[in-house]
Amino acid sequence: MTEEKETMRQSIIHPTAVIDPAAQIGAGVKIGPYAVIGPNVVIGDGTEIMAHVTIDGWTRIGKNCRFFPSASIGSEPQDLKFKGEKSYVIIGDRSVFREFVTVSRATGEEEETRIGNDCLFQACTHVAHNCIIGNNVIMSNCAGLAGHVVVEDRVVIGGIAGVHQFVKIGRNSMIGGLAKVVQDIPPFVIADGQPARCIGLNSVGLSRAGIPENVRRELKKAFRLLYRSGLNLGQAIAEMEQELDSSEEVEHFLRFLRNADRGICRGTKD
Repeated sequence: MTEEKETMRQSIIHPTAVIDPAAQIGAGVKIGPYAVIGPNVVIGDGTEIMAHVTIDGWTRIGKNCRFFPSASIGSEPQDLKFKGEKSYVIIGDRSVFREFVTVSRATGEEEETRIGNDCLFQACTHVAHNCIIGNNVIMSNCAGLAGHVVVEDRVVIGGIAGVHQFVKIGRNSMIGGLAKVVQDIPPFVIADGQPARCIGLNSVGLSRAGIPENVRRELKKAFRLLYRSGLNLGQAIAEMEQELDSSEEVEHFLRFLRNADRGICRGTKD
C-alpha cells in the first residue's frame, strides 16, 4: 500500500476526544471534539463521530455510519428492570444518527438492541431497549420507540410519533406525524391518528420500492378484505388465502397478520 493510501486509512481523532484504550477503532474513522468512547465499543471503518457524541456500553458499529453532535449511543436502558447486566447495541453499515439521537442498550443478560443498514434517525429520535430495526428505516424528528418494538425494512415514521412497547411495524409502511401507535401496523399500509388507524395502502411507497403492479393490486385486495369487508381477522385471513394470487409480498402480509401479538391496528371504518 502506498504512503498516500495508508494516510487516507488512518483515523482522525481530535485531541480533546476521550477514548478508552480498550475501544476498537477501525480505519479511516473520524472522531470530533469532546466525543467520549467507552471501553467495550467497536467502531467500523470510515465511521464519523462528531462533537460531544457519547458511545458507551457493549456497542458494535458497522462501516461508514455518521453520528452528529450530542448523540448518545449504548447507554443504560431507561428501564427499572435493568440491573447492570451485560447487554448490547448492534448497528449495521451506513446509518445516520442526527443531533441528540438516543439509542439504549438492551435489558437482559446478553440481549441486544439491533439496528440494520442505511437507516436515518433524525434529530431527537429515541430507540429504547431491545428494539429490533431493519434496513432503510427513517425516523423523523422527535419520534420515539418504546422497549421491544420491532420495525421491519423500509418503514417511515413521522415526526413526534410514539410507538408503544412490544408493537411490530410491518415493512414498507408509513406512520404519520404525531401518531400514537398502540397496536401492530401491518406491512405496506399508511397509519395515522391518536390512536393510530390504518387509512390506506402505501401505494407510493410500494411503487418506489419496485414492487410490481400485479402484486400491488393483490395487496390492495388484501387491504380491502382486512379493513373494508366487515370480516374479523381470522375470516379475512381465510379469504385472502383463497382469493389472492401468491407472491412473496402477499405471503409476508399473511404471515405478519397470523403473528400479530398485540392485535392489528384498526381501520378508519371499524
